[in-house]
Formats: sequence, structure tokens, C-alpha cells
Amino acid sequence: MIPETIAWVVAAVLVTVATSGVAGRAGWSAPVALVTVGAVASFLPFVPEVVIEPDAVLYGLLPPLLFAAAIRTPLADIRARRDSILVLSVGVVVVTLAVVGFALWALVPAVGLAAALALGAVVAPTDAVAVQAVAGKARLPRRVLSILETESLLNDATALVALNTAIAAVVGVVHPIEVGGEFLLAVGLGVGIGLLVGFGFSVVRRFLHSPVLDTSLSLVVPFVAFVPTQEIGGSGVLAVVVAGLWLGWRAPLIQSPEARIAESVNWRTIQFLLENAVFLLIGLSLSGIVRGLRRSSLDGVQITGVVVALLVVLVASRFIAVGLAKVLFDHGPRALRERSWNWRTVTAVSAAGIRGVVTLAAVFLLPAETPERELLQFLAFAVVVGSLLLGLFLPPIIRALRLPRTADLQEESDRDRLLDEARAAGLEARREAKESRVDEQGEPAVGAAGRDESDDLTDLTGERLEHDRVRRRMIEAERAAVLAVRREHRYPETAVRQVLELIDAEDVALRRREGPRE
Repeated sequence: MIPETIAWVVAAVLVTVATSGVAGRAGWSAPVALVTVGAVASFLPFVPEVVIEPDAVLYGLLPPLLFAAAIRTPLADIRARRDSILVLSVGVVVVTLAVVGFALWALVPAVGLAAALALGAVVAPTDAVAVQAVAGKARLPRRVLSILETESLLNDATALVALNTAIAAVVGVVHPIEVGGEFLLAVGLGVGIGLLVGFGFSVVRRFLHSPVLDTSLSLVVPFVAFVPTQEIGGSGVLAVVVAGLWLGWRAPLIQSPEARIAESVNWRTIQFLLENAVFLLIGLSLSGIVRGLRRSSLDGVQITGVVVALLVVLVASRFIAVGLAKVLFDHGPRALRERSWNWRTVTAVSAAGIRGVVTLAAVFLLPAETPERELLQFLAFAVVVGSLLLGLFLPPIIRALRLPRTADLQEESDRDRLLDEARAAGLEARREAKESRVDEQGEPAVGAAGRDESDDLTDLTGERLEHDRVRRRMIEAERAAVLAVRREHRYPETAVRQVLELIDAEDVALRRREGPRE
């Protein structure tokens, strides 16, 4: 049994990589291609039926995906857009789940209001990684992408807390005061444990000098944050996000350049495999979900009508919710008015409402006694696939909006200016190193005519070692200058990270040339 399971896992990875590669070369949407391949394969007689275990997705897939996104998200973006994040990750989710929930209850009264609101919570959170994958070559402007990334980091927590409340209402009675208390408790525990985990691992990793040990330890961080938080009633999603944001911000201070580069590559690979494997898994689950529909009280025509109506309501609810957010920004306090969006940005953010892994995982958390449970699972599947298909219209929408790329150009300018400052600090360190050498040894003597070949080789080796020593001092000065700029908040965090990555790459190349140290 175990060898057969391993064989299917290996096959799934190979199909994921091959399909993603072919889709990328052909200019197709990789998520749509993977869902299609999985859906077709699910009806093949030799492919076993895939039964999704919600805990396997919730505890196994969600934490590393969230952590991979969090460590790459600049903490400064969270601080700068905290009002936007609060409005989008809480306000838009609440509006979406309410509109979708009441619409579904009106369409299918047999579902019941509590179960309908539960599905609203399931389909409310968006997936920024899926948005990027579907957008493809139509590169989203930095501001829009940043809004979507920060929104998707935290809207999962709101949706899952709301889902737990709706599930409790399905199986019992829920009081509004209890809902508010549970939400505050979940947020408080999530933030507190996330900070504790982030701080604890940052202390430990400061003493790890091996990149292999350092990056290996980072693999367990999301699970250490998520599992205990969930078990005591907190938001595991928030715990993982907070821990990832903290460790990503502290990385230049606690990790070696080799460890930072290795960690970045490892987590990009993990994110690619897991995110794309989820879309394949969505497709593979289709046959089992369709068979479960036989227990529904609705026939095929009615189910099709509900799916179409639900997709229309879902798209409309996001446009309405984001539009209301703009009204709040336009007419709210001065702090909000200063960060108001134009209508083109509002349209782009509203159109980028693609659902992904959280929706897939959450719908299978519905208890067995939920009315029309199989129908709700199929509706969630249809929402994910439908949003992916609708996402294919995102590139032409982005192009038609002609969004200004002033933020992108400013980001490039900031990076170049910061790089110039870093290089200037490096040149100053080189000048000081040369002056120090002259003071210690005097001017280098002119070579004697009778030197043998071994003397020449010794001189060349010494010159190379001296060059490497000076270059290392320059790199240290460059990194120190960039970290000083970050403390002073003179440049955006994105520019700081890009310049640090360039310095790290040069540092690692120099270390490899020097060879292993004793």
C-alpha cells in the first residue's frame, strides 16, 4: 500500500511539473490547465478516487503556503497599508459571505441559513498566488499586486473564523456576543503565538552558522506556529503569517547570505509545488464530488442554474464590497483619504477575485450533518474553477485599464539610488583599506629582476587574497549602509530587499572562491 501511495505522489508531482511547464511555454494559465488535467484524469478507471481530507489540507498544505508568502512580504507594506488590509481582509470578506450566504439561502432554502453562510465564508477569501499565475504575462502594477498579496495573507483568518462560527450554528446555537469574543480570542492568540514563535526561532537561528541547518529549521516554523494555535482555539493562519513576517524582516540580521539565498530558493520551490499540486487535486476530486451529488435534492438543471447564479453573485459582491471600501477611503478620516484609490485600481482589485487552496480546504470542514453537504462541496469546486476561468479575462482587463506604473518606476528608481549609496559606502571602505595597508607596510617595493617563478606565484596568490580581503570589507560596508537606511526608513522595503539580494549574491560568490573555512 505504501509503495503504491508513493508512486501516485511521484506521478502527481511529475504531472504538476510537466503541465505547468507546457502551460508556461504555450502561454496558457497553469492553474486552469492543471484543474482540467485533474478533472479528466478523475474519470479514468485506473485512477483511484481522490477523497480530500480537510485536516491534511488545512494542517499540511495551508501553513507552508502562507509562510512562503509571508517571508517575502515586506513588513513595511503591512504597516503602510494597515487600513487597506483591515478593510479588505475583514470588511470585504464579511460583505461577501453575507451576500453569497443570503443569496444561496434564497436560491436553495433546503440548505438553511447557517450552512449557506458557511459556504459564503468558504468562498470569500481570494488567492493572490492564483491571481499572479492566471495573470501571466500581463504583469500587475506593483500597487495592485501589493494590495492583493497583503489582503490574501489575512483574509483567510477572517474567513476561517467566520466558517467556524457558521459550523457551530449548523450543529447548535450561537450567540452574537460569543461570536465577537471568539473572533477577538482567535486574533489575539494568533498574533501572540506568531510573535512568540518568530522571536524564538530568530534567537535560535542567530547561532546557526550552517545554511543547511538554518534552512532545515525554517521548514518546521509554519507548523510550530499553526498547530498549537489551532488546537487552543486561536487563528493558526494569523500565527503563521505573523511568524513569517517577523522572520522575513529579521533575516538580514540573523542569517548568513548563504542561508538567505538557500531559504528563498527552497520556499519558492515548495510554494510552486504545493500551489500547483492543489489545483491538480481540485480537478482529481471532481468525480467523487459529482457522485456525491446524487444525494442532493436538486436535479442537474437546477444545480447548473445555482452555479451560474452563485458565480454572478460572487463577482458582483466583490465589486460592491471593494466599491464600498473606496467610498470609505474617499469620505473617511484624513488617514484614509490620503491613501484613497482611483477607480481603475478599484476595478483591477475587484476583478482579481480568484479563489484557491483555502476554499478547497475549508469546504471539506463542513460536518456530516450539514444540509446538502455534497451540493455545497460541488458549489465550492465550481466557484474555484469558475473564478479561474473568469480570471482569464484579467490580462485584457488590466491592459484596457491602462493602469499607471508610476509606483513601478519609482520602485526601480529607489532601488538604483539605494544601490548607488551602497556602492559608495563600499568604495569608501576600499579607500580606507588601501590607506591602512600603506600606513602599515609603506609603499610596495619594486620587484627585483632575479625573482624565480615561485616568487611570482606567491605574489599573485597574495594579491588575490588581498583583493578578496578588500572586497569583503566593501561588501560588509555596503550591507551595513543598506541596513542603516532601513532603520531610517528612507527607502521602501522592496528596494532594500532587492539591493540586499544583489549584495548577498556577490558575497556568496566570493565565499565560494575562498573555499571552506576552518
